[in-house]
Amino acid sequence: MRDLIATRGVDLPGRERPRRLRANGALRTLVRETRLASAALVAPLFVVSGRGRREEISSLRGHARLSPDLALAEAHRLAGLGVGGVLLFGIPDAKDHYGHAAADPDGPVSETLRRLKAEKLPLALVADVCLCEYTTHGHCGVLEGELVDNDATLPLLADAAIAYAEAGADIVAPSAMMDGQVAALRSGLDGAGFTGAAIMAYASKHASTFYSPFREAAGSTPSFGDRKSYQMDPANGREALREMELDAQEGADILMVKPAITSLDLIARARDRFDLPLAAYQVSGEAAMIEAAAARGWIDRRSAILETLTAIVRAGAGNVMTYFASDVATWLKETA
Repeated sequence: MRDLIATRGVDLPGRERPRRLRANGALRTLVRETRLASAALVAPLFVVSGRGRREEISSLRGHARLSPDLALAEAHRLAGLGVGGVLLFGIPDAKDHYGHAAADPDGPVSETLRRLKAEKLPLALVADVCLCEYTTHGHCGVLEGELVDNDATLPLLADAAIAYAEAGADIVAPSAMMDGQVAALRSGLDGAGFTGAAIMAYASKHASTFYSPFREAAGSTPSFGDRKSYQMDPANGREALREMELDAQEGADILMVKPAITSLDLIARARDRFDLPLAAYQVSGEAAMIEAAAARGWIDRRSAILETLTAIVRAGAGNVMTYFASDVATWLKETA
């Protein structure tokens, strides 16, 4: 073989052999550059009112809308697995044109937060702040005709954030993509005495087709039009960095990039540019694609989940919102 290589003019010096460290599993693990950690994962939870209420979500395998008591039980399970946090989305019993139920202190998100806080679980409690689940029209803000009124929406988002902080949220996460929403939340929280509540900004959030299963789960599909006038064009990377810069200037404590897999370049660029903690959201459509392909035997489910999450962390995300948090934490515990 050495003579054959020599006759072909290939020079392979002994020192240049990267494959040496791929020879077996122990070596590959030893030199692995990117490692997943359960504590860096945040599990989305969809909460509804009532007791003993569980409503399966057909497009999100293994996930359901849960009443606060069942959400509490699920949070206990996640904490036992070492998952780092939960991200709460609320589905109200009644909606209106303005989404007032988002700030209801007796709504499902606030009730769940109070229960979780009382249990003192080792979980970061994150509450999504938006109006889309709470409005009759499904848009993320107040409508003026068929257009979302940015500035009229800001006080309602701040009211919701204050309600969640009062109920026990460690982090509030504005996702409406209204200009100035981080500043509005920071001002409202500080004015209400919640200076310790952190803000995780959905800073780079593209108008993506990969949100469709979430909209089923949250009942938030717009009744007309789309969200392209306030969510970002997926073609724009420099604009995404500008949005992150603005949110950082307005007081965001954590910046989020969403969707994750189609924004790996933005995660990497943000990690190089900003010193703030960086999160990424592996969104519902990304999870649904893996589940659908795995169900047909086209890919290995576990390998696909771990590979995609590793890519997100490798790109620079310090924590990841993922519907696979429970699975991954279980696997990591098995191999610890």
